Amino acid sequence: MISISLCMIVKDEEEVLARCLESVHDLVDEIVVVDTGSDDRTMEIAQRYTRHVLSFPWIDDFSAARNFAFAHGTKEYLMWLDADDLLLEKDRIAFIALKESLPSDTDVVMMKYHLAFDEAGEATFSNFRERLVRKDANLRWVGPVHEVIPPVGKVFYAHDVAVTHRKMKPSPPGRNLRIIEKYRAAGGKLDARQKFYYARELSDNGLYIQAAEAFEGYLNDGQGWVENQIEACLGLAACYLHLSRDEDGLDALVKSFRYDIPRAEVCCELGAYFLDRRRLHQAVFWYEQARGMKPVPERGGFVRLDCYGYLPCIQLCLCYHQQGMVEKAIEMNELAAGYRPDDRSVAYNRAFFAQLLGNSENRS
Repeated sequence: MISISLCMIVKDEEEVLARCLESVHDLVDEIVVVDTGSDDRTMEIAQRYTRHVLSFPWIDDFSAARNFAFAHGTKEYLMWLDADDLLLEKDRIAFIALKESLPSDTDVVMMKYHLAFDEAGEATFSNFRERLVRKDANLRWVGPVHEVIPPVGKVFYAHDVAVTHRKMKPSPPGRNLRIIEKYRAAGGKLDARQKFYYARELSDNGLYIQAAEAFEGYLNDGQGWVENQIEACLGLAACYLHLSRDEDGLDALVKSFRYDIPRAEVCCELGAYFLDRRRLHQAVFWYEQARGMKPVPERGGFVRLDCYGYLPCIQLCLCYHQQGMVEKAIEMNELAAGYRPDDRSVAYNRAFFAQLLGNSENRS
């Protein structure tokens, strides 16, 4: 069985830190908590779970802080979590099995990271992240924000284990964008991945003109990872649609086909584009394409799970109804219910169709 050091960086996390550590403290062999300047009870809470509570001055560089934390881990593998992460019970069980069976020559373990959820708590948005790295591999975090450990060597995908991200409060507004721009102003050079995230931060902060330029620049460089390139096309399209440059938005979505076969995420956006313009035949085509696809999380990119089931079905219900195809619309609504049984839109549609058909029978 491998041994694991959990190495965390925290700041003002008194609301969530105990929840995180309670979910994992008995699964790891060592816990290292590095505080980067808390003004609350974060350090006091951390000390309930470990004697390895350290301080590190915050210098607007997440990689520097994470590398400091990793440097103090002493076990075979180093693991990271954010304070608002946790392992659910089913993932705790799977984690134990992974710990017992992982080949000791594995350099990096990739785990699912669930980032958004539906009303029932099921994950709707996730990706694979490097979660454990072998200490002797000497891998390091890079990037001042949206930091990453580039996975090299022998990489293992743990399909049965997920980390759940349950944020209690939003990140400080504009923080990530400020860090990137400070880094650039100091002469720091953005690599392809950092250029992609810079464009995303511009968009997230409502700077759509600058974001569109950044997405275009990133794509034109041709240096990025294919999953980020496809995601950049989605981001670019959103920027153009915010700017009322509809045709450019459509072109950006279609541009994603240069990089790989269509993703359901892109197909759903194309469906929405045509549905918004009441071009129902085209909307149905793209939603049907999405409905027939399966997610491939091993690609490593962001996966919006709703786009592979619920979303195209519920939108096809609307499309078919607007085309006068009531039976087909009801069929799609019931398929949507298979993905989200307690969904309010599904319930509303059922009531609507029941009334519609009842009125039809009364008239006849």
